[in-house]
Order: sequence, then C-alpha cells, then structure tokens
Amino acid sequence: MLKLAKNRISSWAIVGAVIFMIIQVISNLYLPNLTADIVNNGVAKGDVNYIWQTGIKMIAFALISIVASIGNVFLAARSSQKLGQNLRSDVYAKVINYSHDEMDKVGTSSLITRTTNDVTQIQNVWMMILRMMIMAPIMLVGASFLAYQKNQTLTGVFLISIPLLALFILLIMRSAVPLFKAMQQKTDNINLVFREGLTGVRVIRAFRQDKFEQDRFETVNQDYTNNAVKVYSIMAMMFPVMTLIMSGTNVGITWWGGHLIASQALETGNLIAFMTYAMQILMSFMMLSMIFVFIPRAQASAVRLNQVLDQESSIKEPTQTQSFTDTKPALAFDQVDFRYQQAEKPALSDVDFAVTGGQTVAVIGGTGSGKSTLVNLIPRFYDVEKGDVKVNGVDVRNVDTKALRDQVAFVPQQANLFTGTVRDNLKYGNENATDDQLWHALEIAQAKDFISANPEGLDYAVEQGGGNFSGGQKQRLAIARALVKDASIYVFDDSFSALDFKTDAQLRKALSEDDNIKTKVIVIVGQRVSTVADADMILVLEDGKMIGKGTHEELKANNPTYQEIIRSQIREGDED
Repeated sequence: MLKLAKNRISSWAIVGAVIFMIIQVISNLYLPNLTADIVNNGVAKGDVNYIWQTGIKMIAFALISIVASIGNVFLAARSSQKLGQNLRSDVYAKVINYSHDEMDKVGTSSLITRTTNDVTQIQNVWMMILRMMIMAPIMLVGASFLAYQKNQTLTGVFLISIPLLALFILLIMRSAVPLFKAMQQKTDNINLVFREGLTGVRVIRAFRQDKFEQDRFETVNQDYTNNAVKVYSIMAMMFPVMTLIMSGTNVGITWWGGHLIASQALETGNLIAFMTYAMQILMSFMMLSMIFVFIPRAQASAVRLNQVLDQESSIKEPTQTQSFTDTKPALAFDQVDFRYQQAEKPALSDVDFAVTGGQTVAVIGGTGSGKSTLVNLIPRFYDVEKGDVKVNGVDVRNVDTKALRDQVAFVPQQANLFTGTVRDNLKYGNENATDDQLWHALEIAQAKDFISANPEGLDYAVEQGGGNFSGGQKQRLAIARALVKDASIYVFDDSFSALDFKTDAQLRKALSEDDNIKTKVIVIVGQRVSTVADADMILVLEDGKMIGKGTHEELKANNPTYQEIIRSQIREGDED
C-alpha cells in the first residue's frame, strides 16, 4: 500500500497531518490533568478563582484541540482523496494502453472493480492511517505514562483488562480478515454478472432467460451478502465487548480507587483523571484493532491495484524505432502465425499476401476462421508469433505504436459510439477536421441523409453507446468516423453486416470513387460474397489457414470453399 502512496501524495500534507494530530493528542492528554487540579485544588478547597483560571485554561486547550483536529481532518481528507484521484488516473491510463491480451487476462468487470471499489478501500484506510494510526500509539503511550504518574497502584487494573482486550482483538482479526479479503473477489463476481446482464439484456429478453439470469445474479449476490453479514456480524461484536471491558475497567478503577481515597492514598481529582486516562488507553487499543482489521482488506485491494499497474504490456515499444519514410500505402503479411494466450493451436497459420495503395483486399470465411484476428494484427492489437506484418514497408514491431496507428483507420465489428454529438464522434480520429470533411465522410458512409434530416445536424446528440441510433445507422457513423481520418490503410472488420444490399453497394461504390480513399489500401472483412466480390484480392480463411487467394472469378472457378460460400448465399439458377 505504501508503494501505491509513493509519489501520489504530498509529503507536506502528511507532515502537516502528523503535526496537527500531535497537537490534538497533547491537548487531549493535558485536559484530564487540569480536571484533577480543579477538583483537588479548587473544589476541595473552595477556591473559586482557581476554578475559573483553570477552567479558562481547559477552554483554551479544548479550542486548540478542535483547531488541530480540523487541520488534521482537512489534510487527511485532502491527502486520501488526492491519492484516490491519482490512483484512478494512473489505473485508467495504464488500462487504456493495455494490449488486447492484458484486457482479456484481467477482465473488464475486474478492472471496473479495481478502479472503483479497490481505490475506495485504499482511500478509506489512508484516512484512518492519518487519523487513528497516528493518534492511537501517541495517546496510548502518553495516557499510560500520565496514568502511571497519577497512581502506580491503580495501573494494576490494566494487567487484567489489556490482555483481555488484546485476546479479543486477536480473535476478531483471525475471523474477520479472511472474510474481508474474500469480499473483493465476490464484488468482482457481482460486477461480472451484472455487467453481462446489462450488455446482453436484449438477448436475455429474446430468449426469455430473465429468470435464469435473475437466479444467476441472486447466487453471486447471496454469496456476497452471506460473506458481508458474517464479517460485519463479527465486527458488530467488537463494540459491545469493548464496552463491557471498558466498563469493567471503570468499575475496577472506581472500586480500587475508592479504597485508596478512603485510606487517603489517592486524591479524588487524581482518580477522575486516572479514569479518563484509562478510557483513552482502551480507546487507543480499540482504534488500533479497527486499523488492524481494515488494513488487510485494503492491502488485498493494494495487491490487486499493483497487479494492474505493474502489468507489462505484451506489446513492447521498439528500442530503435523506424519511421514511415515511404509514404506510399502498402500492406503485407509474410508467413504470419498467431496464437492466443494459452491456446492449444494457432488462430492463424501461414498467412501470406501483399497489396499496395489503390488496391482492396477482402477476407472471407466461416465463423471462427480467423478473419477478425487477421485484421487485429494490422494496428498491432496483438503481436504475431511468427512472420512479419508490414505497413508501408515497415515491420509493425519496429515502429512506434502511436505512429503505426496514425496510419490505420479501423472500423471494428461492434460499432461503438461515445456520448456527445455526431461531430465529437466523427472528429475522434482527426480533431482538426472541418465541417466539410465531416459531411463528405458522412456522404461516403451513406449517413448524410439521416444526419442532415435532424435540425441539429452535426450537433445531433449521441446517447450512451449510440442508443438513439439503429444498428445500421451506428455502423455507418462508425465508418464515417474512420473515413474522416487521413490514413494509409482503412480496415472494415465486418462493418457492412448491418447494411442492406443496396446501401452496401452504394457505400463500396462511393469508396472506390473517392479521390483520396481510392489511393489507399482498403481491407474488408465480409460475410457476404457481394461485399467482397469487387476486391482486387480475396483471402479465403478456414480454421485460421489461408486456403485461397485471388480474385472473385479465380476463386469462383478454382476454390471449393469459396464455391461453397457462394452456393450458400444464392438461390438456384442465380449463379451468374
């Protein structure tokens, strides 16, 4: 946890919080001594002036204690919140630069939990450290010393109460700490099921699996609840037992102190002060016990956050980078193999092709044949296991990732739109794009009509996830966003699937006729033969292997798999 706090929190704030806490504790420790003086020297002797003078001193020390407490709380709160802010920023910055491998390894739901719940645990405990952990030992030592000064005999009471208190705290910790650690994993499970339910709500309703998903959520929710009830029930025992021990200590001090007062071995004011110090000693133990219970849970959260922050990306930046000296667009796969983490067999094997600017390469094949995997290698979302992927003549592993992705405009299978406006979404890849460029991209993507039909035009509001657009509209806007970017390679990963045949044809025709786009490399992943038929080169994939390469006419004549795809998509008698 200290590793997380390093360089994310001001050392001056910590020093200030410690100084204020020391002042507060000293003031609190001095007040019982003044109370004893009032009783011994004022009340017992009937000296009203002494009572007033000492009372004013008590007020002054109480005010000092209040001011110091406010200062400590302010700095502690500011430090803990700043730590939380920096942690969230660092985790987000780290995650946003993860490769797909790391995202798959950790999981989206777990990352959300770590960025929210785990950071909150660290914040809360850091606040406790700057408050209780500083206060408790100082007060414990100071109150013990002052209590011993008041009467050495009465300190014998602590030989019974403190071991009892320590034993009880130990039992609480042994029972509660493992349960607190388990709560973080159970929180992950709740987030996982809840997130899947929210993102897949349409599928759930379509297949009438509402009851199944409710039961599934109820299972993980009940598991978390049972764990939480158990741990907080154990924690709930702490306060009544602590109160019982503290009350028993008070009874013992009062009984024993009464005998000492009767034998004139102790003054009444000193007994009152001793009882106050006794409560401060026991309260210190109580605060320490709370810290020792909650720190392990925070430590578990710290381990989870460090796992995210220390995770090395599988995508390594080259030590010596090359630049794109050749401005002519080109794409080449040279005997490429790729395997997902811990997969038994490669997802792609021996993929080999090359295209240059002005050419379109299409990829077709059955579900799971490796089409999306292939195009994900172009912007280096994954690294190849064997062979080379070259963009504009340069191996993608020898160029800075940012520079590489500046050369690639990518339209993923899932059309993701962000909350804001159409303008905001379209300028995502080119923040300097003019309105004319935005409208031109919309026109090519066949999205101009439904955007211009809205009075707000480019300022048309986009709801979360593009919820106010249909599937086809979202796809066309995602395509337009890619077209706004001035890139060497335009990748369309099954991006025409939600379009009807007419719109699909119009969009591909507009792409081929645009003066800028037609000089670039276009990569199209498609399911329909009509989408890929006009490509200069078609790659046919099956089980990750490239079993065909050529034009539509060549594959139609010679490739059995391509012929089978054609037959599956046309009616009898429509072969031509």
